Amino acid sequence: MSTLEIAKLDLMYVGIIIFMGLLGGVIAKKIKVPDIVLFLLIGIGLGPTIGGILHVPADSTMNQLILTIGACYLLFEGGATLRFAVLKEIWISLLVMATIGVLITGAITAAAGVWMGIPLGIALVLGALTASTDPATLVPIFKQVPIKDRVSQTVMSESALNDAMGAIATFAVVAYVMGTGGGFSLTHSLGELAYEAGMGLVLGAIVGYSAAFLMAHNSFGIFREATPFVIILAVITVFLLADEIGASGFMAVFTCGVMIGNKESFNLPLDHHEHEYLEDYVGNTALLMRMFIFILLGSQVDFHLLKEYLGVGIALLLIFVFIARPVTVFICAAPDRRAKWTWKELVFMSWTRETGVIPAALVGILAGMKVPGIDVVGAITFIFILGTILLQAPTTALLAGKLGLLKSQEKSE
Repeated sequence: MSTLEIAKLDLMYVGIIIFMGLLGGVIAKKIKVPDIVLFLLIGIGLGPTIGGILHVPADSTMNQLILTIGACYLLFEGGATLRFAVLKEIWISLLVMATIGVLITGAITAAAGVWMGIPLGIALVLGALTASTDPATLVPIFKQVPIKDRVSQTVMSESALNDAMGAIATFAVVAYVMGTGGGFSLTHSLGELAYEAGMGLVLGAIVGYSAAFLMAHNSFGIFREATPFVIILAVITVFLLADEIGASGFMAVFTCGVMIGNKESFNLPLDHHEHEYLEDYVGNTALLMRMFIFILLGSQVDFHLLKEYLGVGIALLLIFVFIARPVTVFICAAPDRRAKWTWKELVFMSWTRETGVIPAALVGILAGMKVPGIDVVGAITFIFILGTILLQAPTTALLAGKLGLLKSQEKSE
């Protein structure tokens, strides 16, 4: 096939994904489920096994480009939802859950996987990859379900922050499993983790502040009429800079999002019209990224592997939801005397932890890297994603009501 024919085929795939994604989004609103559920099902229907319409190999340039920029942009959006104000009361719980909590969840999941017969290396990758939550799913849920601010902001902020930590942990484990990181050393690994996260944070802060400065509503905001282009350029630039110096590109884009999302705190505001325009742009672009990531992920599901690991996957999912997450929340948040969490708030946070965009994107990236056992990890990750979204997302409002955490209940108290 010639280069031109490949380009035309890829262009056709782009059109199909956008059209079917838009259709799926409309249906998702009608039946009141997260849109990524429909995107996954659409991808399965379009994939080689069923529809035979969409065939984008995991190691193709198109797939890797979409997953890399998609993961970066969604992490940026997650960072942009984090508000400095929420950190004053709950920053200790947030920081511990988003860092140590990721490692606890990953360790429990990996241990359960080994206990069920999964090889250690594959179990470690699975644990690290699925340990983070999903801001792309949680943010729309909390827009529809009015949960008390302190709880909803904590869950959304944690989900945004722990994606970066989950990505860092995943690549650290992959380096160990593939033998590219040398012999395992806890001190060395923690040092590398601190360097990757720390330098990613510094780069993200610098680029994010610079971008906010250049598009602010002041005399220096020379790009304020081209904010969408500044956002895209900032995301690409900070990711590549971080990658070049061995820092975490995911932490960098997340921090960049935090800086731009809190630009008013640095006295770099946009006017009302410009702010609304930027919010609409970021939201619509994030929707487009979700379409591509989840439809592509669905189209690449290996049904033979899914069937083979269905029993193990469901068993791990139950351990993941009912043991790993509650243990993580209670260990990390309950001792925080400053936040003074109630048991009802801790129970709600234990339940609300959908798996989604970043693990999905990482599966595709690792598949392109030909990580050993990634087909098994991908099959079980798909079970985690679909299971947590179908099980937890529709029950969020019901559980919040039972626990008295709805805003309407707060007013009536």
